Amino acid sequence: MVTLSKIYTRTGDGGTTRLVGGQEVAKNSLRIEAYGTVDELNAVIGVVRAELAEAGAIAADARASLDGWLHEVQQRLFDLGSDLATLIEDRWADQPLIEDAHITAMERFIDAQNAGLGVLKSFVLPGGSRLNAQLHVARTVCRRAERRALALADSEPIGAHVIPFLNRLSDAFFVLSRRVSQLAGDAEVLWEK
Repeated sequence: MVTLSKIYTRTGDGGTTRLVGGQEVAKNSLRIEAYGTVDELNAVIGVVRAELAEAGAIAADARASLDGWLHEVQQRLFDLGSDLATLIEDRWADQPLIEDAHITAMERFIDAQNAGLGVLKSFVLPGGSRLNAQLHVARTVCRRAERRALALADSEPIGAHVIPFLNRLSDAFFVLSRRVSQLAGDAEVLWEK
């Protein structure tokens, strides 16, 4: 487990930080950019959860269920951060990493949330409610995290499940943005040609 007794160390004042394996790297390296964007996504999900808690138009049991899923996603994003913050050769047994089972679970969630939604005949615009808009912010930050991870993967190996997980997660946020609008009785904001 993690023990943090002192928050600042001054070791990063020169623009470097250390990976889990102890390697010193620049704070603007692709690896740090990748897991830093995953950390940003986790913070955005915290905002989504706060908005969800205030979404009184959505039934309490539905809010609780969705909040549970979002909490689980936050936990898995820490695993994904561990995956990205550790070079492949420095991994250890039982290290928290993204696995195929996480992707399969994400696909099941997407399918379940999408089942009762109508077929789209136009692009959806963010909006209609603060919760919907925040889910679109989460979706776009997730796509940026995916792009950062792809850029990293072009130059060095990363976990095999990182990109698929981020790809599915952004899809999940899209479907969830539509689902919360449906649950709240809000009309979707559609692109008009």
